[in-house]
Amino acid sequence: MIRRLRRAVRRVYRSTVDLSHPARSPLGSAVVNCVVYEDGIRQPGDCPAEEAVRRVRKSGRGFVWIGLHEPDEAEFKGLADLFGLHPLAVEDAVHAHQRPKVESYDGALFAVFKTCRYVEHEVLTATSEVVDTGELMVFTGRDFVITIRHGRHGSLGPLRERLEAAPERLAMGTSSVLHAIADQVVDDCLAVADAVQDDIDRVESEVFNESAGRAGRGDAGRIYQLKRELLELKRAVAPLDRPLDTLANRTLPGVTADVRPYFRDVADHLARVTDQIAAFDNLLDSILQAHLAQVTVAQNEDMRKITAWAAIIAVPTMVCGIYGMNFEHMPGLGWTYGYPAVLALMATACYVLHRSFRRNGWL
Repeated sequence: MIRRLRRAVRRVYRSTVDLSHPARSPLGSAVVNCVVYEDGIRQPGDCPAEEAVRRVRKSGRGFVWIGLHEPDEAEFKGLADLFGLHPLAVEDAVHAHQRPKVESYDGALFAVFKTCRYVEHEVLTATSEVVDTGELMVFTGRDFVITIRHGRHGSLGPLRERLEAAPERLAMGTSSVLHAIADQVVDDCLAVADAVQDDIDRVESEVFNESAGRAGRGDAGRIYQLKRELLELKRAVAPLDRPLDTLANRTLPGVTADVRPYFRDVADHLARVTDQIAAFDNLLDSILQAHLAQVTVAQNEDMRKITAWAAIIAVPTMVCGIYGMNFEHMPGLGWTYGYPAVLALMATACYVLHRSFRRNGWL
């Protein structure tokens, strides 16, 4: 029942995540959207970034939220010049492959998050991809939010809709958007961890399912693949601890005192994910050791069976070897019942040995 509920939750989770590349917007080849918010209310119509910034700064309230997907240097240069973004942060945002972090540049914040997605599969194999990761960069200033997404997932469309349905949150400023993004990233990691737990439970049940015989003893390749995919998830989750701690406890440009407690709540959720991953890693170590122990026991059982049959076959082999020697004077050669007597002796000896091995559990 619990497993079915988890699968249902994952189906709902996948329905809210865009796994495909977004369509390119006429606002720019890499720009997904450009929206102006005033007092938490989305202003009608999309407009170029220059015009959106001009509107916001002319009114003196609100901010502009620009979303991009995998921009190159030429595409991002105009925005970088428009908002005065630091060159180091711009380089990190364009080339990606960064560790999660939060840095302050000239009154603007630059945050990097790793996004996670669970890859559905019918049967877990030694080569199955379980966890897919991407990157999400966020620039925040007094009157702008710029999000840059790398990868096929981590769409911010559903998040934007939820925030627009709660204008009081958007009215808190750009730091509320940064909090919502961090919260979604950690919640996605929680969903992935819960999904990975199903795979671990399935492998564990197969390893310890004695009634299934050898087929139910698990597979070291699958266990090792799960550990590799869990390591991928750990690389995305573990480095988030320091950035969230910085956002929750330090005074940073644009992060108001009203928003900092929300970051502490996200840090609590992150601690739960981190604990889950550590527990999964230890559990997989135990499962792998149990599997190897079962393999060793099975090999010992096979060796005992081979040894027992070798001992049984050794009796007729020895007798036949003796009577196969070319000597003229040997006991029983001239006896009429010698041949059946030797056969009966060999059969009796083999029967006694077989019964003894069966009684001792060797056969």
